[in-house]
Amino acid sequence: MSGATTAGELDLIAIRRALHRIPEPGFEEYKTQRFVLDVIGRFPSERIEVKTWRTGVLVRVKGRVGARCIGYRTDMDGLAIEEDTTYPFRSEHPGFMHACGHDVHMSIALGLLANVVESPVDDDVLVVFQPAEEGPGGAKPMLESEEFRAWKPDTMLALHIAPEYPVGTIATRPGTLFANTSELFIDLKGVGGHAAFPHRTNDTIVAAASLILQLQTIVSRNVNPLESAVVTLGVIQGGTRQNIIAENVRLEGTIRTLSEGSMPAVKARIEALLAGLEAGFGVAAKLDYGSNYFQVFNHEAVTASFMRWVREEMPDVRLIECDAAMTGEDFGYFLKDIPGFMFWLGVDTPYGLHHAKIEPSEEAIGVAVRLMSSYIRKMGTSARS
Repeated sequence: MSGATTAGELDLIAIRRALHRIPEPGFEEYKTQRFVLDVIGRFPSERIEVKTWRTGVLVRVKGRVGARCIGYRTDMDGLAIEEDTTYPFRSEHPGFMHACGHDVHMSIALGLLANVVESPVDDDVLVVFQPAEEGPGGAKPMLESEEFRAWKPDTMLALHIAPEYPVGTIATRPGTLFANTSELFIDLKGVGGHAAFPHRTNDTIVAAASLILQLQTIVSRNVNPLESAVVTLGVIQGGTRQNIIAENVRLEGTIRTLSEGSMPAVKARIEALLAGLEAGFGVAAKLDYGSNYFQVFNHEAVTASFMRWVREEMPDVRLIECDAAMTGEDFGYFLKDIPGFMFWLGVDTPYGLHHAKIEPSEEAIGVAVRLMSSYIRKMGTSARS
């Protein structure tokens, strides 16, 4: 195609900065989708097929042989955080920023895509731009969609930025990398009234205080000590004035477990505690688990092969075999159905994920593009050997 952009001409730093300016919530990534499609439109059209799914994008590059398909996934959405970086290219959307590195992730995916479009491998390559990773969860419905099923890959790969590692470092492990996660929303409804007449009310603040302490016993007394779990409450909302007994209280939190079996056990205990709270305090409890993400479980053989290849063939990349983390990622749904792995990519910033000041090093973009382009090229030519 005349005038098509080559991989060498693609300015991934400029792309990352443009994406950083337009963070959007899950399933509302309309500007982001349009931007991604515009960049893809600069590639030779005869080599690619493009589909959209809701606010996501799927791009298939036909291989020279096409006996298999290698999948690579990036996420797209931003977070409801007011940006506090030093960037001159800060978010143009008040109250939202790319605080989890999805702008970096998408730039890497576009760089990888440009490489395999320009120089196809034997296998087909599917690059997936997935919406709503931060919530309510785009992986599972995308995985089940007709658009994805028609191009379902044989292997699925992904990465996530890691602020704590220096640029040039990646970290992963066979088996569980990220935890099972679930949101937690509890609404308590009682009988409010004047602070001078507590006996005529059912005080939801007192009930909530008791519940908070009981919830903190779940990990220490109801989860196998040899396993790991977290029950954290991050939000308490209730009451209107200092002399009014609150009628309603809302608690919001998260549940995380490293084993698949621990999650239903933790939830069962929460439900038992709420039943006891209703009986003991005379309040009504409403429970909602919101979004649930399946653990990111790296397939043993594929991950071990990747780690061995990095150590042997990529001397400029430092590989760490890391511990599992209590972070959550809906990429776990892809790995539940398709062999593959995820790894951490070092971006060397003192601020953690979801922090308003996070500034990932842009040098990591080139590191990841070179690494994954080389690995996919190795995968795509080794099947026949």
